[in-house]
Amino acid sequence: MALLRLLVLLFALLISVLHSLPWSIDISESQGPGTILPPFSFNCSSYMPTLELLSVRPPTSFFNNPSLHRLDKGIYVGKVTLSSSARLDALAVNRYELQLQYKCGNFVLAGPLSVHVQQDPDRIRCAGPFASPAGEFIYVPETVTPGALLYTLLLPGPGVQRAQMNITSAQDPPYFPGPFSIDEQGLLRAPSQGLKGQAPKTFQLQILVSLGKGQSCKGMLTVKVLPAPSSQVSFRQKAQSITIPEDLVPGSKVIQVEARGFNLLYEIFSPWPSPFYSIGQADGIVRTTVPLDLARAQGAGVTKLQVRAFEKLRPWASAEFDLTVNVRAVNQWPPRCLPALLVTQIPETAPVGTVLSTLTCVDPDSASAPLNYQLQLHNPPDSASLRLRDRVLEVNTTLDCDTPGACSQQAASILVSDDGQPQMTTEVPVLVMVTPVNEFSPACVPRTFRVREDAGPHTLLGSIVGTDMDYPHNSFEYYISGGPSTFAVDRLSGELHLQGPLDYEQQRLYRVTILLIDHSQDCDLNHHRSGSCTITIEVEDVNDHAPECEPPFQELTIYTPLGHSMEVTKVSCWIPQEPQRSVLSYSIVGGNSQNRFRLQGSVLMHNDTVLGPPWPEQPCTYELLIHVADVGPSIPHLSTTATIIVHLAPWRASTVATSTRRSTVSSTMTPLIVTDVEAFWKPEPWFVAVLTATGAVLLLALGWLLSRILRGILMAEPTMSAQGEITCSTRAPEPGVGSKAKQLLHSV
Repeated sequence: MALLRLLVLLFALLISVLHSLPWSIDISESQGPGTILPPFSFNCSSYMPTLELLSVRPPTSFFNNPSLHRLDKGIYVGKVTLSSSARLDALAVNRYELQLQYKCGNFVLAGPLSVHVQQDPDRIRCAGPFASPAGEFIYVPETVTPGALLYTLLLPGPGVQRAQMNITSAQDPPYFPGPFSIDEQGLLRAPSQGLKGQAPKTFQLQILVSLGKGQSCKGMLTVKVLPAPSSQVSFRQKAQSITIPEDLVPGSKVIQVEARGFNLLYEIFSPWPSPFYSIGQADGIVRTTVPLDLARAQGAGVTKLQVRAFEKLRPWASAEFDLTVNVRAVNQWPPRCLPALLVTQIPETAPVGTVLSTLTCVDPDSASAPLNYQLQLHNPPDSASLRLRDRVLEVNTTLDCDTPGACSQQAASILVSDDGQPQMTTEVPVLVMVTPVNEFSPACVPRTFRVREDAGPHTLLGSIVGTDMDYPHNSFEYYISGGPSTFAVDRLSGELHLQGPLDYEQQRLYRVTILLIDHSQDCDLNHHRSGSCTITIEVEDVNDHAPECEPPFQELTIYTPLGHSMEVTKVSCWIPQEPQRSVLSYSIVGGNSQNRFRLQGSVLMHNDTVLGPPWPEQPCTYELLIHVADVGPSIPHLSTTATIIVHLAPWRASTVATSTRRSTVSSTMTPLIVTDVEAFWKPEPWFVAVLTATGAVLLLALGWLLSRILRGILMAEPTMSAQGEITCSTRAPEPGVGSKAKQLLHSV
């Protein structure tokens, strides 16, 4: 029961497929390349179907392989298109049978598709002998009437009246007696001068037929002029002997015999039938019919032929001609060699003199004839790696695969020639594949790289340059053999990169072993060689620690007499992590108003001179910022800032000695800065102006008073006594004047 259901299902599928195939379709002969034939559909829901073109009868390349496109679920459309070489002609072939095969899973269906080529009435066709490569021949007697109708060119189908016909070949004397002419009806007429005296000439006319729509065809018409009818047939000579080579292929022309007469035919009547030759009945050309191998064709050396020429309408009007054909032996077989093709493979380390092959050659024309051997090198042409000794091919020089192009292949040929006439040569191609051998180990040069200790990850330190004398020279990989994971090498380029952090104070020098392993330099891919070198990495010191001051904060009080300088304190700073950096620079960058402080190295000095600003009457506080930076060639220069608060107490006359009170804050404590704001009196500008004017008036009055006192003293007149002594007489001053002067001087 199950078998019956399966048969029913297959029958239904077969009926569905057969029903979808158009087993016969029509197409116009005017369709060109790329034309799509009427499509057809198939049903295949569970598989991916295929459609193939198995064969075409008659054989042609006009049809492309069919294509299959999915239209819907389970429905596929098949299409067949005309190829680029398609040239349909209903007169030549009007029906093609295409054998198609359709597969849907395990179901296979094959069947023919008939394509009928329909004639296109608007198409011009040149058919028959006229359109053939040889063209059509017509025979015209030389006595034909000038301008007479010689030939009518007929084209199949309608539309002939619209066609234009032209003779495109040259028709100029002395080759033509005058031009032939053809009209639109295809009527070919003789020249107006006639053909008298043109026998036995032959005129070839190329005729072009065109329709005005770009359609055209052409053909050849050969007009052979025959002499006037005569009852006498004769040859120019009665007998002839010729010699031909034995290597002529069947159908080769031997000689053309020509007799005088009208409408003649030719035949060989002795020997009959002729075993080696034939003659053209119309043109009298003698041709070979079989190979003329003297070693195989018995009796082919010398053949005597008797040829007869007779009139077609009067066979009794004839003439005979004796033709002797001598066949000359020809060296027609080249030497045969074993092996006919030499392909071998050798390693590049093969020693000189290694035998590659030994040739065995014979000459079919003469087994005992000596042969000549010659080696010709093709790739490379100037190579001398191979040599030929007699029939033995050997290695001539040391092979080397370590230069570009030297190890690809050695192409050559062995020319084997005989001594026959003509000389025949056989070429035995030679292809010697030279396989590489991994002979040398890779190596690299030890190098030293320098890197800053602050370099970040993936920093390029440098490239390791490896060398390998085996070709290709760059077929090796780089690895780090052990060592720290701080560094990594690129497997292909050899670039050495930094992976982890560096610290100059902990480690200043690294040595890394680079391992090189080659590959792809031997026919055995598992044959590797290795080499190594040591790379030294020097870590450059980078200034990465700032100075530290102890204490970082100071607070102190100083007393200094007017006009003197004194040491306030010493700033103590250093770099604990880098004790070798002992040179530091100190500068005041803030709080030094009125420039009362200065630095001598790391010592803070108070600078107070008479010419400086006036001494303050109240205590004042200076918050000094000391910038401490390292110096030297290392870059960058790092710095820190120390804070010093100086309470400057005003000088008092009662102060006998200078006293200083210092307060420091250790580096482990957080400094607390307390700011004390003191009130002071700031007079108005007008008050300052009045006070200045009053002072000036007071000074003027004081000067006037002093001048009066001095003038009173000088008013006393000197007197001379009788004894000649000088005496001073003074005049009592005015009351109150002396006391006032004394008071003024005391005040001064």
